[in-house]
Amino acid sequence: MSVPAAFDYHSAKSVDEAIALLQQYGDDAKVLAGGHSLIPSMKLRLAQPAHLVDLGKISGLSYIREESGAVAVGAMTTYTTIEHSDVLRRYFALLPEGVAMIGDQQVRNRGTIGGSIAHSDPAADLPGIVQALRADILVQGPNGVRTIKADDFFVGMFETALQPDEIVTEIRFAIPAARTGSAYMKLANKASHYAVTGCAAVVTLDGDGTCSSASVVITGASEKATRANAVEAALVGKKLDEATVAAATVHAADGLALLGDIHGSREYRAQMSAVMARRAILRAAERA
Repeated sequence: MSVPAAFDYHSAKSVDEAIALLQQYGDDAKVLAGGHSLIPSMKLRLAQPAHLVDLGKISGLSYIREESGAVAVGAMTTYTTIEHSDVLRRYFALLPEGVAMIGDQQVRNRGTIGGSIAHSDPAADLPGIVQALRADILVQGPNGVRTIKADDFFVGMFETALQPDEIVTEIRFAIPAARTGSAYMKLANKASHYAVTGCAAVVTLDGDGTCSSASVVITGASEKATRANAVEAALVGKKLDEATVAAATVHAADGLALLGDIHGSREYRAQMSAVMARRAILRAAERA
């Protein structure tokens, strides 16, 4: 089936109007941002909302601003805008690097950061990236704005901490300490460009090159992007040479409820998660 089920279309003119529509229609409504996550699911009838609330006409949700020790990115900011942002390239190399790997140019011109993280596709790139950067996700609902840590936002496959009447409005990234490097590596499905498995890594080195902080997240291999706590612990306090990183990442997939499908068995994903983690961490260390 390649035709969506019937639905009513609503073009919200403000965040408040979008929230009111979500309150009115409840679980029968879905939010439309760029559409490159939701619409394919609707065409396959994996999602069948009775009401579609389009955010495309809401002004003020597309921006990249450096402010108060952080960089704020509006939820409707497109992948292309992120890919070419000098501010984001300066502080968070893995973010422009990661979105450049998404789909093709047409997809990147329409897809949005807020839409991707709200969809929480386990094979998507951005959930793992925003977790690795320890982002704050601002969401707005009928009771106002609240902030959710990225680690707490992604609950499961296509499931987040968003309430049915809330929308993502902004993602905030703290400007990193000096000598911080980041990188994103993935094994991509050749047809869809989704991650069979991937790794987002951020490391900070002290004056003598010892790792003082590490943030490592595996994506694509399980039902949601997941922090590799054991890998992080094995890196901190050490010089990040190839032997150290290889030893730290050999069990990168330990503890994950690994997926197995036509694109890769559980065993293959476990092995390649270690490979992607090693490559991402070494590249991040080179950039620090």
